[in-house]
Amino acid sequence: MLGSVIRTAVVLVAVLTGCPAAALAASCIVADPTGTPLNVRSAPQGPVLSTLRNGTAVVVVEEQALGGKRWAKVTADGEARGWVFASYLDCTMADDTTKSAPMHPRSPPL
Repeated sequence: MLGSVIRTAVVLVAVLTGCPAAALAASCIVADPTGTPLNVRSAPQGPVLSTLRNGTAVVVVEEQALGGKRWAKVTADGEARGWVFASYLDCTMADDTTKSAPMHPRSPPL
């Protein structure tokens, strides 16, 4: 329990300061509520390199905050991929058995 609290604190400080979190390892699933593939970028808000479909398993290796938004550097299938918008990931910490809250996107206005 204490280890989970410490890891959460380290990640929170890293995200708030924009510094990469050392030893961040989260197993995640792409959960983009827009219905389009998730853009993988060369840097936070950088040029698009590729896309990942919903349900694709990824591992977060680094996080940054930029412009008030969280970005995650991910790998998939053991290969480096790039940066994605972190809010579109459903993650579990490496030694944590609890999952983050599932995304419930708002309905578009009529």
